[in-house]
Amino acid sequence: MGWFDRLRRWFLLGRPVAVGPRDGRGGPDLNEGAVRAAIEAKLGYRFRDPSHLQKALVHRSHVHVIGNDRRDANERLEFLGDAVLGLVVNEYLYRHFPNREEGDLTKMKSLLVCGTRLSEMAGKLDLGHDILMSRSEAATGGRQRSSILADTMEAVIGAVYLDGGLPAAQAFIDRCLLEGAGSVLSRRGLGNYKSRLQELIQAKYKTPPRYRVLRAEGPDHARVFTVEAVFNGLVLGAGEGHNKKTAEQQAARSALERLEAEPELLDSGSA
Repeated sequence: MGWFDRLRRWFLLGRPVAVGPRDGRGGPDLNEGAVRAAIEAKLGYRFRDPSHLQKALVHRSHVHVIGNDRRDANERLEFLGDAVLGLVVNEYLYRHFPNREEGDLTKMKSLLVCGTRLSEMAGKLDLGHDILMSRSEAATGGRQRSSILADTMEAVIGAVYLDGGLPAAQAFIDRCLLEGAGSVLSRRGLGNYKSRLQELIQAKYKTPPRYRVLRAEGPDHARVFTVEAVFNGLVLGAGEGHNKKTAEQQAARSALERLEAEPELLDSGSA
């Protein structure tokens, strides 16, 4: 038995989460067949064991409010889904780009599995509507928060893997994330966003942009940083990531996209 199958068996030993009916704490009643069927239709996958889908959609704020164990949230499934996603995308890149070196493949992978990409896919599937979370989390924009959407997308991938094995997970990832991968790689390029932003600004102004951390949220093992890219007092873009380096890259990418749309921004004196 391979290590991936052993990991899958280990996760299957976990107890299913009891989510209960809609009770004002935020989220749909996943025990209701019609609700579950609607979610499965969006995902394009029908679960043999509905408890896998249920657990994938439980945010930690929900289990905190109802007094359940932290392990009843979707964070363990997120961990598993990240591994499955990495394996599937690595194989895709290996097969489709035989002439690329390891460094290029690594950069390509980061573009396909980054938090921004995952949250975009979760948004297209309207997963935010289906997440069980506390009312306070929902009230502060939790259903649209990119980090929560990206994490939930990974948890769903983990749930599909547990339910149907690697072939099912691979088909799901192919359909939701890898269709159009070529255009994503072409559009976003393989460059370092921070380097590109610095080169763009220094070429004209001789001064590099700065990055400042707005906040760091979540437990130590799942911390999410929000960073702004700033130049001459102007906020050019913001980004999130599980470490400062990733958040800075995403902020630089956001800044580059904004400067492409508003090339006069740096001369305007205001963001």
